[in-house]
Parts: sequence; C-alpha cells; structure tokens
Amino acid sequence: MAKTVFITGASRGLGKLWAEAFLKRGDNVVATARNIDALGDLKKEFGDKVLPLQLDVTDRTADFKAIEKAKKNFGKIDVLINNAGYGLFGTVEETSEQEARENGHRAHSYLSGQ
Repeated sequence: MAKTVFITGASRGLGKLWAEAFLKRGDNVVATARNIDALGDLKKEFGDKVLPLQLDVTDRTADFKAIEKAKKNFGKIDVLINNAGYGLFGTVEETSEQEARENGHRAHSYLSGQ
C-alpha cells in the first residue's frame, strides 16, 4: 500500500534522493522547497504522485498551509522527513547566544507546532 511522504528541502541532495526513491517505490510524495522550479523534473516524470510545494520552513504559517494542502491532495501524511534547514557550526566561543537560541527555536517550533 502506497504511503504519503512529506519531505522538506526536496530540491537537491538527500531530500531529492529520498523523493526519487519513494516515488520509484510507488509512494506519493509532497516535495517542498524554497524554489519549486528545481522539482519540475520530478513532476514531469511522476505526475500526480508528487505534489511540489514552495515552502520556507521558517515561516510557521506557511508550514501549516503546506500540511493542509498535502492532506487535501493525498488525504493523509504517513511519513515526515524534515530535511530543510541549516547547520550552525562553530565553537562555543564563536557562536553568539542569539544564534544558538534562534537555531534552537526554529527546530522546537517546527517539531512541536508551537
């Protein structure tokens, strides 16, 4: 039975590889990216099995709208792969308190829905 997989950051790298793998397996994929032009090849090859959505995961309102569009299109979401984002790298001395708090807040907000 086909699953519906919601993937953030699906325009390249691991996100794109996961999208292709799930689609080739016969699953439905909600592929999100800031630039959905990069998802055109998936749409062309897999048609209605893929729903490309423009999404900046730091926009909380847009996150919820994307989830609603996915559920309206496929009826449900079985798997979430949160691949979008950025890493904050550096030693403690190089990272400001604000940078650490902003990075942690984004992750908490997205995962908890708050």
